Amino acid sequence: MSHKHRNVLQAIFHDPVSSNVQWREVESLLHHLGAAIEPSHGARFRVTLNRHEFFVRHPHHGNEFGKPEVKYLRECLAAAGITLSGYDEQDKAGRGDE
Repeated sequence: MSHKHRNVLQAIFHDPVSSNVQWREVESLLHHLGAAIEPSHGARFRVTLNRHEFFVRHPHHGNEFGKPEVKYLRECLAAAGITLSGYDEQDKAGRGDE
C-alpha cells in the first residue's frame, strides 16, 4: 500500500471522526483494495468489496465527505473486513517484513 492510501484509511478510522476525507482519495483507496465501483442513481455509487456491497454518495458541495459519511464508510469497510491494523499486517507480509 502506498503511504497515501494508508493515510486515507487512517483518516477514515480515526477517532474523532475526520471530515477532511476527499472523494478522489476514497475512490483511489477503494480501487486499490480491489473494489468494483459502479455508478448507481444520481450521485450514488455501488461498491462491491470482498463480496460485501454498499453504496456511497459523491459529496454534493465540494469533494469532502462529511462526518456522517465518513462514519458510514468506516462501518462499510469494517463489514467488508478492512481495518487499519489488518491492512498494516497485509502490507508488512507483502513486503516480507517480520
